[in-house]
Amino acid sequence: MSRIGKKPINLPQNVEMNISGKTVSVKGPLGEDKIELLDGILVSIEGNTVLIKPENNEKNTIALQGLFRSLINNMVVGTSQGFEKELEIIGVGYRATQQGADILFQLGYSHTITFEPPKGIVLEVLEPTKFKVKGINKQTVGQVAANIRELRPPEPYKGKGIRYKNEVVRKKAGKTGK
Repeated sequence: MSRIGKKPINLPQNVEMNISGKTVSVKGPLGEDKIELLDGILVSIEGNTVLIKPENNEKNTIALQGLFRSLINNMVVGTSQGFEKELEIIGVGYRATQQGADILFQLGYSHTITFEPPKGIVLEVLEPTKFKVKGINKQTVGQVAANIRELRPPEPYKGKGIRYKNEVVRKKAGKTGK
């Protein structure tokens, strides 16, 4: 049985949820998000709580109950509070500068890299070596942060590169001379 799927979702005062057929849409102060339900999942709103139930007791349907509960909860949290990931740049001469909605990265290459955020994502440079990725969709925020990290991942000898805040990079021992 799905323990996560049985938990009710509490709707904050400023969040509105509509169910029409197999589409669940959530509207909050930060924006709007929607999801298509699969067969076998029932969603009901009772007051300010949302319940997700399976139509039958098949193993796959019960697993989908927990999945859709997590996805709908992420939509509620995203439209009311939003999600963000902080990244930092380590390395001499490595830095980021804001240019409108885009970020220009200088990462030790012979050219600067311009990163344009997709729709619904906001990039914010806090310091030349620290920046944030913000948005209402948890998956998109994580994917954009991973794409930025991929521009110059932390290398294992000196630890230079782009990393998540509080990420621990295990360093290797270098060559030893004879």
